[in-house]
Amino acid sequence: MPKQKSSAASEKKWTNLEIADLFLRIADILEIQGEIVFKVIAYRRAADAIQHLGRDVRDLWRGDAKNLREIPGIGKEIAEKIQELITTGKLKYYAKISKGIPVGIFDLLQIPDVGPKTVKRLWQELKITDVAKLEKAARAGKLRPLKGFGARSEEKILAGIETARRKKSSTRVRLGAAYPFAQEIVAAMRAACGDAIQNIEPAGSLRRRKATIGDLDILVASNAPKKILDAFTQLPMVRDINEKGTTKASILAQNGLQVDLRVLEPSRWGSALQYFTGSKEHNVELRQIALAQGLSLSEWGFKEIKRDKEILTPREEDVYEKLGLQYVPPELREGIGEIAAARTKKLPRLVELKDLKGDLQTHSTWSDGSFSIEQMAEAARARGLKYLGVSDHSQGLGIARGLTPARVREQWKEIDKLNKRWSDFRVLKGVELEIRADGTLDFPDDVLAGFDYVLVSTHSALKQTREKITARVVRALEHPLVDIFAHPTGRLINEREESALDLEEVFRVAKATGTILEIDGAAERLDLDDAHARRAKEIGVPIVIDSDAHSPDGMDGLFYGVAMARRAGLELRDVVNCLEWEELSKRLKRNSK
Repeated sequence: MPKQKSSAASEKKWTNLEIADLFLRIADILEIQGEIVFKVIAYRRAADAIQHLGRDVRDLWRGDAKNLREIPGIGKEIAEKIQELITTGKLKYYAKISKGIPVGIFDLLQIPDVGPKTVKRLWQELKITDVAKLEKAARAGKLRPLKGFGARSEEKILAGIETARRKKSSTRVRLGAAYPFAQEIVAAMRAACGDAIQNIEPAGSLRRRKATIGDLDILVASNAPKKILDAFTQLPMVRDINEKGTTKASILAQNGLQVDLRVLEPSRWGSALQYFTGSKEHNVELRQIALAQGLSLSEWGFKEIKRDKEILTPREEDVYEKLGLQYVPPELREGIGEIAAARTKKLPRLVELKDLKGDLQTHSTWSDGSFSIEQMAEAARARGLKYLGVSDHSQGLGIARGLTPARVREQWKEIDKLNKRWSDFRVLKGVELEIRADGTLDFPDDVLAGFDYVLVSTHSALKQTREKITARVVRALEHPLVDIFAHPTGRLINEREESALDLEEVFRVAKATGTILEIDGAAERLDLDDAHARRAKEIGVPIVIDSDAHSPDGMDGLFYGVAMARRAGLELRDVVNCLEWEELSKRLKRNSK
């Protein structure tokens, strides 16, 4: 196909995420229509590859569809479809296959446990084409005539509809989406305003690194507020301007996020940054301490109550110092004991990204990853890591091209070959081993013994009862060749609730058996979350922070995993992959005897 130039007349400029979403919808349509499974998988793989590309697909395209085939999982046909989207803003193939499909069908797919095959049956056998009709039929007991459906199925569907509604009504976005967007705004503002900006920082729940974010709050210290606000409201990511005053503006971004920006005098930077970072509970405690010292504290600074004299704090550290407190890192400011610790100078020295020596959950093209082991290893080396664990899925997860024992041994040969290349870096033989529904493991012991380490996880039967899923996991954790329990609760933020797993029992068994628990830093997981990781620390369970990367850019998950660890108060000594591999290896259950 000849090279094409992007047309200014294109109806829509597609982002990577939008292209990925479209391909996922195509996959759903093809599955509903009974298309061969390989075609469905091809679109899902393409969607995943584009979503994790880490750069604008146009940059790689450069006017020629052939260049898009450099993306793992993108073949000739899909590359040409991406080019069509870029150059015309439309996709004829999508228009063709979606013709005649009721719009409400896609809303049905947002209901947990209602997949394309179920939707097809509901549509063809009961003429159910939207959520309202499905809810009405379930409440009336009219789904039971379908083979495989019963009263329990109707209850699950009704519960799923409620879950989908809660998700739809939520305006909170994942930290992994909000943080890079905030950095994009900060960079654009610095480029537009130059020296007029003395300080600029996102505040609020984003700065505290909460797993989900509402509106974005950005603070700017500047003596030129008009210039700052004019630049902010003219940024290319602005869809609508909600308000614009003399020191504050609010916009609705193209991605739907509301962003509020405040400009303040540099001399008030410290108190303003502290105040707008929050949390509310943390700030209330600080104000009470200030009052006890005859001071009032607000975003504008301190005031001596008796003399009505201002005390300005240009640095955030000055606020805590004035109150006689140890500086409290933003991630700890939730009003759950951090101020009492700051009074006695006993706050933990929180783990930092630079402390991590390796990453023990990553995926390659051997299963559902988008890049080779070599590419993933080079990316890890570029980030300053000393070791990378390749933990492709085991055979029980067929949708992820899970490895058979024979393929595992072939992969080991490739890893052995790569390890001859570097003297300062090591690729580790790992696996993400599926815990079957009955608690048995996906590989026999003779295969497990050949790995450097083994992670176990649950991807299926996550709706099991508390008793059943807990017994299933405990059985796996008690196995002498199981070293790490990955993303324990199975949650997907804004998509899937945690399983009913009894984590208190899991923590007890993990400590007793020497099993390590994981904080999975993938933006959609962040599992364990900060509350659970804090409890694990209290009990004395060791933690590993992994990225769950399926591409080099996915290793950013280490940053988000560290964020959860910091919110949990974890220190370097609590996190096993702050150790060199030789030392960590000795700590593994398999090597501890």
